[in-house]
Amino acid sequence: MLRKSRSLISSACLASGLLFGLTGSSHASDSTPVSTSPTASGYQDACSSEAGKVFYDSCLSELFCDPCQNESLYEQTKLTNYWWGLRPGLAEDGVTLDINTTQYYQGVASGGLQQDFRYGARNDYFVNIDGEKIGLWKGLFVTLHGESRYGQSINSLTGTMMPPNLALVLPKPGSEPVTALTGVKVMQFLSEDFMVFGGKINTFDDFKQPLTGAGTTNGFMNTSLMLNPVLIRTVPYSSFGAGFAVLEDMKPTLSFAVFDTNDTPTTSGFDSFFDNGVTMVAQANMYTNFFEMPGRQGMIGTYSTGSYTNLSPSIYYQPDPVVVPSTPKQGSWCLGYTGEQALYVSPVDPRKYWGVFGTLGIADDNPSPVHWTASAGLAGSSPFSGRQNDTFGAGYFYTGTSDVLTNLAPVLLPLGDEQGVELYYNVAVTPWCHITPDLQVLNPFRQRVDSSLLVGMRAKIDF
Repeated sequence: MLRKSRSLISSACLASGLLFGLTGSSHASDSTPVSTSPTASGYQDACSSEAGKVFYDSCLSELFCDPCQNESLYEQTKLTNYWWGLRPGLAEDGVTLDINTTQYYQGVASGGLQQDFRYGARNDYFVNIDGEKIGLWKGLFVTLHGESRYGQSINSLTGTMMPPNLALVLPKPGSEPVTALTGVKVMQFLSEDFMVFGGKINTFDDFKQPLTGAGTTNGFMNTSLMLNPVLIRTVPYSSFGAGFAVLEDMKPTLSFAVFDTNDTPTTSGFDSFFDNGVTMVAQANMYTNFFEMPGRQGMIGTYSTGSYTNLSPSIYYQPDPVVVPSTPKQGSWCLGYTGEQALYVSPVDPRKYWGVFGTLGIADDNPSPVHWTASAGLAGSSPFSGRQNDTFGAGYFYTGTSDVLTNLAPVLLPLGDEQGVELYYNVAVTPWCHITPDLQVLNPFRQRVDSSLLVGMRAKIDF
C-alpha cells in the first residue's frame, strides 16, 4: 500500500513538474541530470523510524532539509532538496527532476551601439526517466528539457555577429518572454557500449566541454566560447532527429545523427517536417592521459542538404536586414575540433580540475556566415585554497567572417572579422547558489562599431 501510494504521488509530482515547465513565466538551462546519493532503502529505513515521524510532525520548518543526510540548508546540493521525501521517492521510482533559475544583470559600459545595462533571466526544467524503474524495460531512458526566457539582454547593443550572452537567446531570440519544451530525447541502450536515440533533440545540451561550461549556464557566456561558431549554419538548436553512439566507460567515442534542418523550439515541427532537407552530424572523441592528467580530443563534421543564404537567420545568428539580396545556395558543411587538457587534478576529488582548452573550425564560404574560427583559454575549478567549489575561466576567440558575406554591401555595411576576450569567476556561495562576475572585451564584425566593454553578473540557483 505504501509503495502504491508513493507511486501515485510520484506520478502526480511528475505531472506538476511538466505543467510548471510548460507554463512557467520565468527561466531555462542546465542539462545535468539530478542524482540522489542516498539509497532508497536508506531513506525508507531512516525516515520510517520514530525520529523520522517526529520530523514530519514537528519540523515543518525543515521541509526541504534531508534528515537522512543530516545536512544543513547551506550544505545540501539543492535549495528545495527533500520535498517531504517526495524527491527520493521519485528517484526510487525512476523519475528525477531538476529545476534551476539563472538571472543576469549585464551592460555595455563603453563602445558598442549603445551603452545600457539590462536584466534578463531564464529557467531550465529537466525530467529524467529510467524506463526499467518505472516498469518498462531495461536500458530505456527519456530526458525532457523545458525552458523559459524573460527580461532583456544586451545582445543587440554590441554590433557583434555572435551573441555575447547565449543563455538569453535560447530557446528563441526576441524581446518577448518565451517558454518551450525544446527536448524530448528517447535513448535505448542495446549494450553497455552502444545506444540509439531519437525524438525532438536539444542539440546544445549535447555540446559538452566541461572546462568551458558548454551545454550549461555555469561557465562562459559568449556564444563563441560555448559553441564552435562554424556550426551555426548547419546544426539546428531544437529539432527532430535520430542517431546512435558508441561508448567506452559510458563516455561517447563515436556518434552519428540526422536532424531536420528546421529549428522548431516553440512549435511541434510537424508542419515543416524535413521540408528543407536534413543535417548529418558525425562526432569522434579520443580520451587521453598525457602526464597522467585527463584530456580529450574531439572532431565534429556536419553536412546539410538544405537551401540557405549567408543571411538566413538561425537561433544563434540573427543578422540585421540589408538592402542587397543574397542568392540561396544548396548544401553547407563544416569541420570542427575541440580539445582540453587538465593541468591540475584535485587529489581529493578527481572531478575538480583546471586546464587548457581550444577549438578550431572551418566551414564553406557560402552560405555559412562564418568561414573559420579559433579559440583558446584556461578554465576549471578554482586553484585557491578552500574554494574548490568555485570555477573560473579566461578565454579568447577569433571568428573569420565569410568573404561572400563581407562583399554583400561593403559600402553600406562594411564587415570584418570578430574577436574578443572573456573573464569570469564563479563563486559557490552554497552548493545550490552560484554568483558569477563576468567581463568581456569585444571587437565586433561591424567595422563602424567601436569595441565594447561588457560588465555583468550572473546568479544561478538550483532548486
